[in-house]
Amino acid sequence: MANKKNEDIELGAGGGEFGGEKDPFLGRNSPVARHARQEPTAAYFGKLDSSPQASILAYCLASISMTVVNKYVVSGTEWNLNFFYLAVQSLVCTLAILAFNQTGFIKNLAPFDSVKAKKWFPISLLLVGMIYTGAKALQFLSVPVYTIFKNLTIIVIAYGEVLWFGGSVSPITLLSFGLMVLSSVVAAWADIQAAIDGHHSADTSDALSTLNAGYAWMGINVICTSAYVLGMRKVIKKMNFKDYDTMFYNNLLTIPVLVVFSLFFEDWSSENMAKNFPEETRNKLFVGMVYSGLCAIFISYCSAWCIRITSSTTYSMVGALNKLPIALSGLIFFDAPVTFGSVTAIFLGFVSGLVFAWAKVRDKASEALSLPTTKPTMSASAMSNRDANSS
Repeated sequence: MANKKNEDIELGAGGGEFGGEKDPFLGRNSPVARHARQEPTAAYFGKLDSSPQASILAYCLASISMTVVNKYVVSGTEWNLNFFYLAVQSLVCTLAILAFNQTGFIKNLAPFDSVKAKKWFPISLLLVGMIYTGAKALQFLSVPVYTIFKNLTIIVIAYGEVLWFGGSVSPITLLSFGLMVLSSVVAAWADIQAAIDGHHSADTSDALSTLNAGYAWMGINVICTSAYVLGMRKVIKKMNFKDYDTMFYNNLLTIPVLVVFSLFFEDWSSENMAKNFPEETRNKLFVGMVYSGLCAIFISYCSAWCIRITSSTTYSMVGALNKLPIALSGLIFFDAPVTFGSVTAIFLGFVSGLVFAWAKVRDKASEALSLPTTKPTMSASAMSNRDANSS
């Protein structure tokens, strides 16, 4: 079927009562003229919105840029204001959500509910632990090593779901977990070997102490991230939250916590502020901090866009493939050592992500093909709910 709107415009311009001549009373600023000029732009954005390639590219660019910007902000030699940085992120994200809701870009955002906020607050505390330990780990580790070690979170979450929600782990998933552990071991070995061989800019002892601190923060981050994801899954169904509701409450509730932690545990003296924000890079750092807050919304939107245009399976595969360019971005934009071990670790992490995505595809396919052979038993409460719904 041809584009109905384009046909209407053509008929209105050439088949009206003026016999194809231009209506002398319709100027350039008339509603019909404005609509005719706006139609190509609307058609372009409509075509872009329905493009799977555009959604995938946008999601990948958002993820890569978020990691690179975070690494740039916290990689200063004198940087020690992580709580302040995360507070700015949450503030920018909250204000952006409210602005988008007022302009209609974000629809159906639930109004603030103090009762829900009290129930959600423990999840927000877990989020503070997750993002803070992630920022500290990224401060001490290179982007490739950080990206590879984040895969270990998948393993902890998977076995947490087995214990809490009665899930299962297939043999192919176990294979992907083994590859994830192997890639992390190879990445750590390559990083330590590079420090011993003098590939890092710092001295060997300083480089090793930096790596040890990074691995410690990374281990804590894996625990915090797993606790946050599992806890959120347990609570989010009771709260009936949508994606933007979750983002709004998460960022809004973390702002006071991060501000209080920053005031109590971070140095706000003028000397320390000058060290953290040197004059030559001050503007770039502020732009990066604001961008990281906006990028959180951009990633959420691109994730939903990618799933809507493609499928959840494609989204999982894109997430697995995206780890390779994220890791490579650390080699391009920062001074991460390029060695045989680091390249091998990135490759193993990439393969482990592909195998894990393939395992998820097979699990979903087997669930769709499996049919019940017996009528399932129904509890008394479920029967009463069914009868109430059918009446």
